[in-house]
Parts: sequence; C-alpha cells; structure tokens
Amino acid sequence: MDTVTINAKGISVSLDLAVGHIAAMQVEIDGHILKPLHRAPWVGSPRETLPENIPDGTVRLSGDFLCAPFSTSDVEEAPLHGWPANSEWDVVENGAIAGGWRAVFRLRRKVMGAAVDKIFTLRDGHPFLYQEHIFSGGSGAISVAHHPMTAMQDGGRLAFSPKRVAVTPATPLEPDPARGRFMLAYPARATDLARFPLAAGGTADLTDYRAEDRREDFITLVEADHGGPGWTALARHAEQDLVLVLKNPAELPVTMLWFSNGGRDYAPWSGRHLGVLGIEDGRAAVGHAASLGDNWLKHEGVATAFALAEGRSVSFRHVIGAVPFAEAEAPADIEAAPDRLRIRAGDGSQKDVPFDGEFLRIGRTVPA
Repeated sequence: MDTVTINAKGISVSLDLAVGHIAAMQVEIDGHILKPLHRAPWVGSPRETLPENIPDGTVRLSGDFLCAPFSTSDVEEAPLHGWPANSEWDVVENGAIAGGWRAVFRLRRKVMGAAVDKIFTLRDGHPFLYQEHIFSGGSGAISVAHHPMTAMQDGGRLAFSPKRVAVTPATPLEPDPARGRFMLAYPARATDLARFPLAAGGTADLTDYRAEDRREDFITLVEADHGGPGWTALARHAEQDLVLVLKNPAELPVTMLWFSNGGRDYAPWSGRHLGVLGIEDGRAAVGHAASLGDNWLKHEGVATAFALAEGRSVSFRHVIGAVPFAEAEAPADIEAAPDRLRIRAGDGSQKDVPFDGEFLRIGRTVPA
C-alpha cells in the first residue's frame, strides 16, 4: 500500500494515497499510546475475496477521508462519497515547520472542475491532527464532509457542543431485515439528544453507544448558534480515552452520526463491522443533487454546499485528536483557548491539553 507517514513529537499520521483515507493515527501522551481511528477489518484482504461492485473507498475504508460530494454522486459521475474518497492523491509538499510538520496532498482528479488540496499539520506536543481542504476553481457547487470513524470494544459515552435538532432521513440505511437492521425511527426528529424516537417505540439516548445494540443507524445533528467551535467528544470505555472531533460550525454546520455495529449482514460487512461510530462533520444533505436542491436543512437555514467558481477558492478546517480519559461519562464541556483545549468533567475537574485555538477560524466570515 502506498502510504505517507508524517510525525511530530507525540503524534504520527499515515495517509493511504490510493484513496485519500487516513490509514493510521497514533498519539503518545502521558505514557499512553492512543489509536483513535478505525480501520475496516477487511482492509488488506485480497481484492478477489471482496464483492466486485464496491468502490475503492469501501475496499480501503479507514480513519478519515474527504467526501465531496457526501453520499451519492448524482450530479457528476463518481463513486460513493466522490473521487476524493476513492482515487489517488499526490504529495505536493512534505516537510518540517517550526514546532511541527506539514504535508500537502493534491487529488489527481478534479471535482466539479476544481483542484482539491488536503493539508495536514502536526504540532509538537499537540494530540491533534489539524486538517484543511481547499477547492480551487471549478463551477457549480459541491457538498462536503469529513468522515472520521472510531471503534469501541465496549461502547462509550458521547457529548456534543450545543445542537439545535437531531433528524433521521426518510428511510434507514438497512430497511431490508434480510440484509441488516436498525433501531431509530425514520423519519423522526428531536431536540433532546437523550430522547430520540425508536422504530419499536419509546426513545433512545443518542449519547450512549451500547456495544450490545446491533444496528446500522444514521442521524444528522444541526449545530445551535453558540459562537464557539463545534465539537464531539467520545469517552471510549475499554480504551479509556477521549476521542475529540472539532470544527467551525460556520463552515461545517451539521454533524452526521453513523452508528455501525454489526448491522449489515452482507459482504464485506458480514456482521463484523463492530462498535464503529462515524462522526461526520459536513456542509451537506444526503447526496449531491439533494444538497444542491430543495432540502430540509435549507428550510432550517443551514447551508448544504460550497459555491465553486474560476478564480476563487473555498476551504474548511477540521481537527481530530485523543487524550487519556478514565471517566465513565463524557465531558460536561469543552472550551477552546488560544493555546489549549480545556476539558471539563462532570465532577467539575478539568484537564488542559495543548491546542491551536486559532486554527478553526471561529468568528471569521465563510464564503457561501
């Protein structure tokens, strides 16, 4: 496999250049080695052992990747989640910077006529991968999302920055009981994440990822107006760590959660994709055409695509990290300062970790 690995003090990240997926991420902090990102169990299997019709992004499903568009490519022909998640990237720059490392990758293909760059920055002593994607030129508009996936051996607890509403789509990912299963009601919505409607009646707590719940579920969380970074924190029980995903809500106004816990019975999933949570921050509806057309998010005042044009560029930033965390419950709050991230536990205790608080450009104007 053609991978490039970059390092700074206490952190390493590897990119699979064949599909633009993060193949590995490792954080060394306080005597712990943390591996926050997931890799599908079939990655590396001989290609002939996998179904012929699955896209390369599924064959090599790993870590995090750029979706452009998110989900179905039904405006410009491309595989699921677009060419950035399914085709080759080249290394443009790769070298040391003051206090860290920076690498720039360029997608060989164009997306809606736009060139696409992926920039990774690591900083010494920071347990975070800082990412930026830039679309230069092109025409029309493109929906985008990150697709970080983490896995839990024994479930975990979630916490979020303030969300306005949680909504499931019209149909579940796996409606056919002969192929898979789901738990949430479709379509449904709730403002209380601890009480989301279930298909069988009653409610579920979206902040509680239970290992025993075999299911495939997808739900979109809309960011509330709060003036700070958007964040998701997952306290993984068995791993005793805290996986952190941060964004600028003005750039990526929704967080789409993919609960994948043995809920697909057909290959290559085959009931073995267990304990996985996708934390997919995006500017998207489900599908490219839906993102450009009339959709429920637009009715909520939420942007679902970036406009592209020759002579201009659009960019968005994203952060993934992990720290040791032995608490059973997720944090009560997370607060970003210029040089640190403050994690507040439910008992009032707090932990500060090094963080570039300027990176996400909170409060700055974002192009439409």
